[in-house]
Amino acid sequence: MRTLKDVQVGQTVTAARLTGEGPVKRRMMDMGITKGVSIYVRKVAPLGDPVEITVRGYELSLRKADAEMIEVL
Repeated sequence: MRTLKDVQVGQTVTAARLTGEGPVKRRMMDMGITKGVSIYVRKVAPLGDPVEITVRGYELSLRKADAEMIEVL
């Protein structure tokens, strides 16, 4: 399965599943990242950290490790 970390800049994907656990999963859900939501990848830093995304009209930054926990379609 492909993760958000693998998505190219400028692509829009749909979140399929969050694989994180505990506080990490809760933090992503608090940001509005849930199953079925559209995620637009705006920018990725040269070394891959952070990943800047747009979710539900909000611009967010994720660590690369957190982006690996979001499976996308």
